[in-house]
Amino acid sequence: MKKLIFLLVATSVFAACSRNAVTGRRQLSLLPESQLQEMALTEYKTFLSQNKVVSTGASKDAEMVRRVGSRIASAITEYYTKQGKGDVLSGYNWEFNLVDNKEVNAWCMPGGKVVVYTGLLPVTQNEAALAIVLGHEITHAVARHGNERMSQEMLTQGLGSLVNVATANNPKVNSIFNTVYGPGSQLGYALPNSRSQEYEADHFGLIFAAMAGYNPREAVTFWERMAAASGGQKPPELLSTHPADANRIEKIKGFMNEALSYYKPVK
Repeated sequence: MKKLIFLLVATSVFAACSRNAVTGRRQLSLLPESQLQEMALTEYKTFLSQNKVVSTGASKDAEMVRRVGSRIASAITEYYTKQGKGDVLSGYNWEFNLVDNKEVNAWCMPGGKVVVYTGLLPVTQNEAALAIVLGHEITHAVARHGNERMSQEMLTQGLGSLVNVATANNPKVNSIFNTVYGPGSQLGYALPNSRSQEYEADHFGLIFAAMAGYNPREAVTFWERMAAASGGQKPPELLSTHPADANRIEKIKGFMNEALSYYKPVK
């Protein structure tokens, strides 16, 4: 009986592994993307209702967030469409909001629901750096890193069978979603994605920012500012899922020539 259960779970897990349309890496995805988007929309609305959203009519910073975000979204749509993979963005209805919060953070939920905290802007300092951040965070969403993290956590909780996780009404699934995406969790740059996910977000985020007309070279100076802002309080890379700042910057430099091939400055 145990062997049969193991085989059923293994079969379900194998069936749920798919190759990402752009990154090419195989990922575990136990949840339909449409279900995650539905859950994300509910959580996003709750978050906005409980936090101070900065109005675009009263703030140039809020206008900047929406302007940069919209350009990044257009670049991503163009990128996927040219590769014949536009269906990856099915269900995406982009929203970009600036929230009054001193944390240095930004995040994107499935379905294109994006928040930037006002505390990030003194570190980004300019539109190009903000584009680097948004390109990175949106890549996490479109590359379905959250689905991958949720699926991995489901396996650790014995939810490997697709039959068990096929509904958003499953309380364990909701609990895992709230851990990954809920307002009480640490999203964005604080979110403990794997190093491979972080490097993917850096890589394709640079490309999307460049396609949107922002100089990808700004990524290096931005991450140098982020490193300085952290005050050296991060744990050693071996103990952290985030790459060490120096290693991240070196990787970004390695991605730079490819990103620059997409770069056309905003007119």
